[in-house]
Order: sequence, then structure tokens, then C-alpha cells
Amino acid sequence: MAPPRGGPHPRAETTPRLSDGGLTGDPLSDVLRMVKLTGALFFVVHASSPWGIEVPPADAYSAIILPRAQHVVSYHIVLKGSGWASVPDIGSTSFHAGDILVFAHGDPYALLSAPGQPPEFDGTGTVRFFRDMAAGRLPFVVEEGGGGPEQAQFVCGYLGCDIRPFNPVLSTLPRLLHVRRGQLASGGLLDRLIELTLAETQTRRIGGDCVRLGLSELMFVEVVRRYLETLPAGQVGWLSGLRDPAIGRVLQMLHEHPAHGWTLNELAERAGVSRAILAERFVHLVGCPPMHYLTLWRMQVAARLLADKAMKIAAAAHTVGYESEAAFSRAFKKAVGVSPAAWRSHQGASPSEAGRF
Repeated sequence: MAPPRGGPHPRAETTPRLSDGGLTGDPLSDVLRMVKLTGALFFVVHASSPWGIEVPPADAYSAIILPRAQHVVSYHIVLKGSGWASVPDIGSTSFHAGDILVFAHGDPYALLSAPGQPPEFDGTGTVRFFRDMAAGRLPFVVEEGGGGPEQAQFVCGYLGCDIRPFNPVLSTLPRLLHVRRGQLASGGLLDRLIELTLAETQTRRIGGDCVRLGLSELMFVEVVRRYLETLPAGQVGWLSGLRDPAIGRVLQMLHEHPAHGWTLNELAERAGVSRAILAERFVHLVGCPPMHYLTLWRMQVAARLLADKAMKIAAAAHTVGYESEAAFSRAFKKAVGVSPAAWRSHQGASPSEAGRF
């Protein structure tokens, strides 16, 4: 069936070219680049018992650490010791050296040396700590706690990213992602990144902040990849879709050539499965039909293009496969809730202002 008049090009094969490179067909890399994953804060904590910190909702401090970010994700890699992590309505879970904790949805959370331990920093104190850290008034290695004999050490990373129009990575992560040491293979890239991070703690060098924030971004990507490797066979979600041979292939094709006039028949044929199996499995794993996913991905690519004020809306429309600006604008407003022009005009707004769009 041909696409509707004025809709996506039936034969367009153009891959969008952005200022930081084109799409690669590697869906995880494409998404993380399109949502502008950016290191905001990165530091190491040495804690002695008793210790504890309460982190308020991310919107309480996001404007401090990365003013233009739509959303903030935090993660903690436990290098030494143990403790307890909690998120409201989830309860507490113990963690140990080698574990990884990710708080992907901006929830308030607590990290404590023992359940019920009064925190050294409450939410207000934590915001003040973030303000001092962001202003460079604190060292990269922070000493905390009561000076007791039990020691803990963490790498702490806070990253900004876009959550709208479409961020399938965040949507597939739980509110508290806890990857345990026993689930992870020893060695590998993450260990080397941790070694580089710890080496950066030994001396202050010119460009150190850039190096550390770059390491923070790399470590988060590796954490997501490690989580992907630990997913159980029955898990659903976008990351599980990447791991499925047929659905992973379809996601790769959609990401590599979003402007192409894909049909369910063509996707199924190239993935080596029937239309029915593809449609059912894609919805089961990813949560929406393939053509709906393609529209959402096109809108995310377009939103990224529209961040360039020199990019005309008609050119963005053509790049993601639409013959006319009008057809693209209708699709964009239906998917995103505002017109491309309104979206572009509010990209320089604060997160609270942009949150209305």
C-alpha cells in the first residue's frame, strides 16, 4: 500500500546528517546521541560509617547542574563497602561492592549505610552540595560520614538528556535499576573506565573537568550495555527488543533509514519473519507497532534537527521522509503535542517552561 499523499517518501533513503554525525543504524548509539546525553556532575565519594544522603526529585536540582537539560539521570557505581538504597513506594534494597545503581526517572532516593540511618544530607543539604559541586567549590573526591571504621566508596554520575519527544532508553529502564556484581562479567570496559576515573583523582590537570564528564557519559553507556546483557529471557521493553534477532534487525533498519517509506511487509521480509509474527513480537517487546515506532523516531530526529535555528522546517521534514511541510507538521503535532515551530521556539527555555510543551 502506498503512503498517503504528502506523507513519507516511498523511496527516500536519505540518512539525516546532523552536526555531530549521521545516524549509524546502531539504535542505542543513535538514541543516546539524539537525546543529547550530556555529563553534568561526576565525582567520587569516600564515606565512613555512619553515612547517608537523601537526593530530592531531579527537578529540584536539574537547573543547578545543567540548566538546559529536560531531564537528569543519576547512577552510582559501588567500588567498596555496602549500604542501602531506597526509592518511595519501592522500599529498600541492599547493595555491595561491584553493584551499580541507576535512578533514571528523576525520583527522590536515599543512599544509607544502614536502614533507618539519619542522612548526613537531607534534600536541602544535597541541593546545596550540588550547587557547590557545580560551581567548582568542592573537590572531585568528597569525604563524607561519621568517621567510623566501615568504609564505602562510590563513583557518582549525573547526566542530562532530552526526554521528549521520544526517549526509548529511559522508558525501558525501571525506577531503580540495580545491577548486582554477580550478574556482571569481571573485567572489560567498565573496569578500565573506573581505573581512568580513579587515576583522575590523583592529580588536577588542565582539562580535567572535560575528561571526567566524558568518562561519566561513557560509563553510563557501558552500564546500559551491561544491563542489556543481564536482562532475563522473558523481559520486555525497548532494550529487550534490541536483543531479539528479528526485532533488533527491524530497529536497526528503522534507525538507519528513518526517511525510507517502510511497510510492514518489507520489514518482515528483511527480518526473515512473517508480518503477523513481526507485528505481534514488536508490540510485545517494544510496546507499540513498528509503524508507530517509526513515526516517533522520525519526530525525535526532526526535533534534534530543529534545534539548529538555520534548519528550515521544510528541510527537516524532507530529511525524515515527508514530501510536504504541512504533512510533517501535522504528524509532528499529533506525536509531540505542539507544532514544529512552537517546539523550536521553546528549545531555549528553562526546563520548567519547556515542560509545558
